[in-house]
Amino acid sequence: MWRSVFIALGLMAIIIGLECLFIESASFYSPTEAEASSLVNPIGEPASDTREWRPQEWFPWLILSAGAITVLYAFTLPKRIRSVMGRLLAQ
Repeated sequence: MWRSVFIALGLMAIIIGLECLFIESASFYSPTEAEASSLVNPIGEPASDTREWRPQEWFPWLILSAGAITVLYAFTLPKRIRSVMGRLLAQ
């Protein structure tokens, strides 16, 4: 079970890192003021309280590398658990 959790977290980090490579900025809308119709309608008025986030140059690479390390760790996790359990059972 832990292996699948680590793989999922690592893949999500890789996906977020790749997305951050391709965007210049992201707009976050306030959940209290935003309506579903204003998000779908391109000519509608956006919410008055929006925040814009611009990722730094290093951010996508940090998230990509952390995701890759997590996925690699998850693939080696069963081998580590088997070796530790084998040593504990041998005692």
